[in-house]
Amino acid sequence: MSTEIQPFRIAVADSVLDDLRARLGHTRWPEAEPVDDWSQGVPLAWIRDICRYWAEDYDWRSREASMNRFDQFTTLIDGLAIHFLHVRSPHPDAMPLLMTHGWPGSVVEFHKVIAPLTDPTRHGGSVGDAFHVVCPSLPGFGFSAKPTATGWGVDRIAAAWGTLMARLGYPRYGAHGGDWGSAVTSSLGAQDPQHCAGIHVTLAMGSRPTLGGQPGPDEARALERARYYKDWDSGYSKQQSTRPQTLAYGLTDSPAGQAAWILEKFRAWTDCDGRPENLLSRDELLDNVMLYWVTASAASSARLYWESFGPGRGSAQPVTVPTGVAVFPKEIVPPVRRWMASRYTDIRRWTEMPRGGHFAAFEQPGLLVEDLRAFFGALR
Repeated sequence: MSTEIQPFRIAVADSVLDDLRARLGHTRWPEAEPVDDWSQGVPLAWIRDICRYWAEDYDWRSREASMNRFDQFTTLIDGLAIHFLHVRSPHPDAMPLLMTHGWPGSVVEFHKVIAPLTDPTRHGGSVGDAFHVVCPSLPGFGFSAKPTATGWGVDRIAAAWGTLMARLGYPRYGAHGGDWGSAVTSSLGAQDPQHCAGIHVTLAMGSRPTLGGQPGPDEARALERARYYKDWDSGYSKQQSTRPQTLAYGLTDSPAGQAAWILEKFRAWTDCDGRPENLLSRDELLDNVMLYWVTASAASSARLYWESFGPGRGSAQPVTVPTGVAVFPKEIVPPVRRWMASRYTDIRRWTEMPRGGHFAAFEQPGLLVEDLRAFFGALR
């Protein structure tokens, strides 16, 4: 099996863009919701305006060029072509840092933090803060290949990431992740402690409340969020973990449907005061949606849920490497240190952030960069 690393550039065919605009122009819209808020889902007027902007004003070619400013590659790992950004620091002693996204995100989430991490002397830091940054696209997401057989769950992805870092010539590295990226990063820390110097995460959905005693304020907050998520916000997860293929026919056929499916979560999970554009521009939101649309990856991305939920799927191996946790207040379920302690045995940094939500690097790049510098600075 080839271990070559091939250069990659995003180059979406004109026919794909023409088809997108045609589909947006012929969207068959439902009637408007009989409520004046988001309680029944994405409001018709809002998504119609987003799709009008997408068809008429959004300039993919300029966005594509911007994405291509970062060096990108593909390499075959465990039979699958993995796409990744690899941006080396101008400082040769920089620490390698692997950053993993989740759903409904993509490597686009990390675009704002790459320059401050790789070239800190130009972005308020010192030479000792420098990182070589590696951002892979999860299997079945973006420009990574789509698995054609089952078995690509969190642990297998983490093993692939260990192979990727070794192939890039990094015998010692740090790892960061949010959403599924937190799960993959945790598994990587458990599987590869000989090479992974430490992990930094923003979510710990697998952690469970400890028994006994009165819940502290952080536990009460997390329990309240977990109840809300279960009752009102987890339908997407149940569908994707049980019938991803059925869901994907509509999302792959309708750009309006794909956008609504993704952007609902950007409204629900970001610290945006009820309106995603308060935090992220329409171009930024659509950049991320485009990585799902142009690659037709609704099904392949959703299958990670199918692979990860249910008896015997996934693991929770002890994580003994140094661990840092950044707690953003609008996270789906904010991490609780007491709940994490049984699995993560060496938590060395715990940061309660003043603002921000689920998409940390996208929403609050400055806060995340500062925390990554501080945590990994002690491990260099």
